[in-house]
Amino acid sequence: YDVADMLRRTSKPVLLVVNKVDHVGLEEDIYEFYNLGLGDPIPISAANMLGLGDLLQAITDLLPDNLEYEEEHEVCHIAVVGKPNVGKSSIVNALLGMERSMVSNIPGTTRDAIDTPIKLENGQEFVLIDTAGIRRKSAIEDESLERYSVLRAIAAIERCDVALLVVDAEQGVTDQDAKIAGLVLDAGKGIIVVINKWDLIEKETGTLEKYEKQVIADLKFMKYAPVMFVSAITGKRLNTLFDKVSYVWENCKKRITTGVLNDIIVDAQMAMQAPSMSGRRLKIYYATQQSISPPTIIIFVNEEKLMHFSYQRFLENHIRKSVDFTGTPLRIIIRERKKED
Repeated sequence: YDVADMLRRTSKPVLLVVNKVDHVGLEEDIYEFYNLGLGDPIPISAANMLGLGDLLQAITDLLPDNLEYEEEHEVCHIAVVGKPNVGKSSIVNALLGMERSMVSNIPGTTRDAIDTPIKLENGQEFVLIDTAGIRRKSAIEDESLERYSVLRAIAAIERCDVALLVVDAEQGVTDQDAKIAGLVLDAGKGIIVVINKWDLIEKETGTLEKYEKQVIADLKFMKYAPVMFVSAITGKRLNTLFDKVSYVWENCKKRITTGVLNDIIVDAQMAMQAPSMSGRRLKIYYATQQSISPPTIIIFVNEEKLMHFSYQRFLENHIRKSVDFTGTPLRIIIRERKKED
């Protein structure tokens, strides 16, 4: 009922679809769904492909008759993610120069993902996604509004191009920050670690360098992530964020030619011999880049089990030394291929 109330308040067309109506006898059970006040329920069975024609017809009936399609150009979507109360909305508002999201000292004020397009003076365009703070599961009551906000925040990571992981400078990188970074890594998105509230830190010679080393140590699985030190309150270094985002986004879309990539792999093997197991040595036949965002490389070998994870990590590091992939994960897929293939 809470979800139905939320949908009604959007003032947008809503279709009530009742799934798992797997046979005719179950259609009598759909009448209880009228209590939601969302109109006539549409019974379907996704598993048995029943009722999908009626659903498609209902969807098309709601679409305007004359749709004009504009040619879309590529725009970088930026998700601003992090724990509650680290200053995500303050950063977004400072970048936009307006209070688009609610700003409060109370953790969890931003209840939903809010998309805001922005165009810079140099013509660059971005879409900022300000998300609800991601809390530990134990801190979220089941079926609460905040629970849905967290799900939306995770969905925002899935649809962004580059994520800004906002960390409170006074707290440093916490376990929860590391978990959020892991979500961005799993989604294969570009990332920038943004240390906010830097104005509150007492500084001396080498403070920034020492702090950055600690951040990299705390996020050791993400050493490729650039670290920026900003203050949403004073605006310090915020003007450089978009340049860094563009830089990371270009790296996410970067391609290496097969020839160059294989030269790098050969050079890596000369620097460190491939591992062996039970008298069998790993042989790398060739490598090729399969896709971008994130850059994904397939390495064909004689036996997949001979590729030790440490050697795979060495190959990734060697590729990163040769090609700038700052800010983007690099996925390496090992495929077994017989020599005669």
